[in-house]
Amino acid sequence: MSLLSKAQQPDSQGRIQHVTPESAGWRYVGFDAYLLKKGEILRLSSGEKELCLVLVAGLASVKTRHAEFPGIGKRMSPFERVPPYSVYVPHNDEVEIQADSDLELAVCNAPSQGSLPARLIAPADVGVEQRGKGRNKRLVHNILPDNEPADSLLVVEVYTDEGDTSSYPSHKHDQENSENETYLEETYYHRFDPERGFAMQRVYTEDRSLDECMAPYNRDVVTVPRGYHPVATLAGYNNYYLNVMAGPERLWKFTWEKDHVWVNSDDYPRSK
Repeated sequence: MSLLSKAQQPDSQGRIQHVTPESAGWRYVGFDAYLLKKGEILRLSSGEKELCLVLVAGLASVKTRHAEFPGIGKRMSPFERVPPYSVYVPHNDEVEIQADSDLELAVCNAPSQGSLPARLIAPADVGVEQRGKGRNKRLVHNILPDNEPADSLLVVEVYTDEGDTSSYPSHKHDQENSENETYLEETYYHRFDPERGFAMQRVYTEDRSLDECMAPYNRDVVTVPRGYHPVATLAGYNNYYLNVMAGPERLWKFTWEKDHVWVNSDDYPRSK
């Protein structure tokens, strides 16, 4: 089973990506991406899932059974590097998204049995941080971190400049009932500036029983069922990715690959 899901031409609903637990061979994370034209309307049922709708680019009005969020959105490209507007939708709900401009919409989902209300996640609600140093720097927008209410979902977006690495030093979160890790499945939805670019992403385990290197292009998705999963950008192309994680425990707890953890130390980048 390939870990790379190539972007497709929009279907009748505008969907260009459709990752399910069944297609990914796992239990928790689902991910869809849509390209809607101004004025188009998308209707979704959350069923037994909670949803996080992320306005990757464009403007929208969103309605659920009990809440309305008209006229949301700010950035027209993710590379404006301002936090997005997002909407949390609980399970057993109905949602209607009207595109108030051309709209790139990510729909993140995971199992839910809770009773949280629908809510708007505005840019001011998103934690912004710079991580790393040297050639291992990135800008992070924490849209739905583990200290904000949800049942399963964790959602974050990351910017990596040309020639830099991220999701690095290599780390993993694939062990259940561990003191050091939580089991979290993960998807990466990639975007590039300019759009014709690509990056290199490797997904591999300690014993190399899984060891796959991929070249995601614009709007491709990489699935990470287990193992380490670093990203390396190429000269000329800045990278954005939207991460979705979920598992049996809603906590991001991981371990570094011991060979490369020194990149976090004061020895980097002065010495090799």
